Amino acid sequence: MGRRSGVLEFAVLGLLHDAPMHGYELRKRLNILLGTFRALSYGTLYPCLKSLVAQGFLVEDNPDVEYVPATALNGKRSKIVYRLSAEGKQRFEELLADSGPDAWEDEHFGVHFAFFGQTDRAVRMRVLEGRRSRLEERLERMRNSLARARERFDDYTVELQRHGLESVEREVRWLNELIETERANRTGRPGPANGGTPKTSDGRGQEDGPPGPPGSPYDRPGRSAEER
Repeated sequence: MGRRSGVLEFAVLGLLHDAPMHGYELRKRLNILLGTFRALSYGTLYPCLKSLVAQGFLVEDNPDVEYVPATALNGKRSKIVYRLSAEGKQRFEELLADSGPDAWEDEHFGVHFAFFGQTDRAVRMRVLEGRRSRLEERLERMRNSLARARERFDDYTVELQRHGLESVEREVRWLNELIETERANRTGRPGPANGGTPKTSDGRGQEDGPPGPPGSPYDRPGRSAEER
């Protein structure tokens, strides 16, 4: 997949895999569910839809009995409903199974995570571990950069770099929790997702402190590192 276009293709196919919808509803779903696409415009979405139709991945259905062209006077526009073809479903399954390096990058990872509920457990693990590995590499570079910045830049520049470093560190901790949950569920061991009590570093049950986010970690799709 290409960068932006490939991410959008995956997101569109994934949402239409649940149910057919027209472009306006699809755009709303993208903006609500996928933080990556908050600023998504019709000028970006509709060329993608037309391309997917041309490739045979989507089918256009017009629910209107009679097409009414939009004009400056009537403001009407026929609503085209998009649905997956058999080829589109197969394409989505292929993208869903991709666990290679592209899936670890910022935008790609958010979309993959949004569809983890439909993803094979082994693929989820590879994506999570790959993402963690990618961020650990980024952390090392950021720490080296911060050490140099303290000698060369003013306090505000250093603080900005420190803020970015802490954001990545939080995501790595979050990924560690998700990976541990996946492993616990796979082996049947008690874990945060199936009623077990999280342990502190000394092995005691963790009883104090603020509660974590409600629900399963997979109920939080598509968040960027800054939002976590």
